[in-house]
Amino acid sequence: MFHGQRSVRPNTAMEPEPKLRAEHAAAAIRRSVTRLARRLRRERAGHGVSASKLIALGHLMRSGVMTAKELATLEHVQPQSLTRILADLEKAGLIHRDQAETDRRQVRIEISKKGRDLLVLDARKQDAWLDRTIADALTEAERDILAVAARLLDRLSDAYPSTILETKAEKQHEEGH
Repeated sequence: MFHGQRSVRPNTAMEPEPKLRAEHAAAAIRRSVTRLARRLRRERAGHGVSASKLIALGHLMRSGVMTAKELATLEHVQPQSLTRILADLEKAGLIHRDQAETDRRQVRIEISKKGRDLLVLDARKQDAWLDRTIADALTEAERDILAVAARLLDRLSDAYPSTILETKAEKQHEEGH
């Protein structure tokens, strides 16, 4: 060390342990994602479709045709719990239900064009609010950071995929679809 210079050591007592940093980050992310989801819900189109019905429609849009049991597994509910939701969605013309050709006991559920249009309208309305807010509230550097954060959140969301989707994808691969 040179004369008159002090050794500068980082203050490790102030730095949380790696596990604590991860726990704090997890809590902060959960809170932020929850608040953003609530805010985006306020931007939905005024169609009156409940959140649970929109979630079911979203699963059908992303995953394609599925049975009530598969949808219930994705929702973490019993198939009986979906009975009313599916009946309401069908009555509103947002889904179609028909019997599977290979097993007539199974009912296949598919989102309709009207259901897709509803989800697209919601997404566009929410995207418009988010786009305006990002442009108005964040700097260019912050927007770049947010874009990276979005990709990281997607990676976190995909870290433990649903076994029902894996099984469905494996079946389709085996059948040559």
